[in-house]
Amino acid sequence: MMLRLRAAAISLAIILPAFAAAASAQSDANNFAVRTIEVNGSGETRTSPDTADLDVAIDTQAKTAEEAASSNAALATKVIDALKSMLGDKGRITTGGYSLNPEYDQRPSEKPRIIGYAAQNSVTVHTGALELVGALIDSAITAGANRINSLDFTVKDDTKARTEAIEIATRDARAQADALASALGVKLGKVLKGTTVSEARPIPVRMGRAMAMSANVATPVEPGEVKVPATVSLTFEIE
Repeated sequence: MMLRLRAAAISLAIILPAFAAAASAQSDANNFAVRTIEVNGSGETRTSPDTADLDVAIDTQAKTAEEAASSNAALATKVIDALKSMLGDKGRITTGGYSLNPEYDQRPSEKPRIIGYAAQNSVTVHTGALELVGALIDSAITAGANRINSLDFTVKDDTKARTEAIEIATRDARAQADALASALGVKLGKVLKGTTVSEARPIPVRMGRAMAMSANVATPVEPGEVKVPATVSLTFEIE
């Protein structure tokens, strides 16, 4: 019995060092595999917009909530009718936010008291007829809109522009990897991984609120260009 135990112990002693050597070799192989260089490259293209989103608002004030709401509804209806007449079948019109709030007279050392009500309604126009945008603004103002919330120009399909942006970003990432490898005194190997980082959709051209507020002057609109960004992440093996 004692001889059998000694034989088992000797056998185990032989197996364990062999297993440890194999594990060490695997660890060395893994350590070698993580010798990489990772870089992020960025690129951007610009393209002409083909859609516009115009958001106009109607603000009204009155002594009572009913009067403010009624006045606002009448003006909003006129604005929507004017926009529909101008737009025809070249886009769509939707109503946006609506609010009705009391207005207060707030004097120092006195309890605030309601002195009236303010109603706000917004209307959004989405169209591909960019040549109509200036006229749409003028029509809305003439009909009773007294605030331009925003005017954004975007691209309906950015596939081509985004592909070009990704190519530019990839070249940028490769150039960074080459420069980093040279600075470190190492040689780049094959690409182990390449991904595009999630980006926002094309950055719209946004025009400010400072637009003509007189029906006697046509509102000029120049869409400009839409920016389409891309970011690429590359992982290179170090030889």
